[in-house]
Amino acid sequence: MNVTLSDAANIGPRERRKRRLLGIVALTVGVGIAFALIVLDAPRLSRIIIFFPVWLAGLGLLQAREKT
Repeated sequence: MNVTLSDAANIGPRERRKRRLLGIVALTVGVGIAFALIVLDAPRLSRIIIFFPVWLAGLGLLQAREKT
């Protein structure tokens, strides 16, 4: 039996849904914070705080897609 990398999943469908949801929520939070900071004309350096939710969104969505 040949197993390719695409066949070997680390997580099941339930965990993939949880990570996808985490990614979507984190992306929504990141976009919301970015929008608020731009509207409030916050200093550019303070806008770095959107890094964490956007990074978390990327991790969640990529892990869900790659099944790892």
